[in-house]
Amino acid sequence: MEIKENIKKIRQAKGMTQEQFAEVLHLDPSVISKMESGERKIYADDLIKFAELIGEDVTYFYTYPKRYVDSELVNAPERISVTFEVSPDKRDILLKLVTGQDPNNLRISQET
Repeated sequence: MEIKENIKKIRQAKGMTQEQFAEVLHLDPSVISKMESGERKIYADDLIKFAELIGEDVTYFYTYPKRYVDSELVNAPERISVTFEVSPDKRDILLKLVTGQDPNNLRISQET
């Protein structure tokens, strides 16, 4: 599922209309409509604002309806590992959002 579809589903699950979502974010409702329909690009800053509004981490838009759990936040005996797949074009964006670093400078292990 694409991020634009996840934004719409998450917004609807929170019981918010496009107009309510836009008002809280100080945006024109047409901006939300265009993002959800794919007529406008969705930038990292947009996702950060959306995440803050709904009280979620940015990764939620990539993994919805599943949740990402940071293993550093879970006590050792209760540790879990979560794996999810993203399309190659979204990988670098997600890595930059999660780590705050340039994905080209990260060491990443990939299963084959």
